[in-house]
Amino acid sequence: MWGDEKTRKLVEPVVTALGYELLGVENLLIRGKKVLLRIYIDAPSGITLEDCERTSHQVSALLNVEELIASAYILEVSSPGLDRPLFNREHFRRFTGKDVSIVLKTPLNGRCKFKGLLKEIHGDYVVILMENEEIELSLENIKKARLVPEF
Repeated sequence: MWGDEKTRKLVEPVVTALGYELLGVENLLIRGKKVLLRIYIDAPSGITLEDCERTSHQVSALLNVEELIASAYILEVSSPGLDRPLFNREHFRRFTGKDVSIVLKTPLNGRCKFKGLLKEIHGDYVVILMENEEIELSLENIKKARLVPEF
């Protein structure tokens, strides 16, 4: 849903061919000059440092050939970690019943940050329980979403 769709479509076949699931892609501008391209991968058995290195090598070669990023960039391949990012409807569906932290693109009732229990996906909305109140957040308006780690 969010992230760079063009980059995701380009790198997904490479990640899949390596045996991993592409969770999502983030393009972040660093100090106005470089782009940080962060790719999240996962596998049923988890992700190791070697998995990230292998993916980085293959994706880097692809990016250099395709010249997708015009400026200097930093490629970072990562496992989802404890604060797993949620990029699409299926991710939200999979983690229903877990605590999430969500940042919106445009404010809802004056606020952009929400943290609560992920209740359900209802149409094009994520429903969270926050301070004993159910709040519907549009999937289209979500800038960033992550699981809140359980300890």
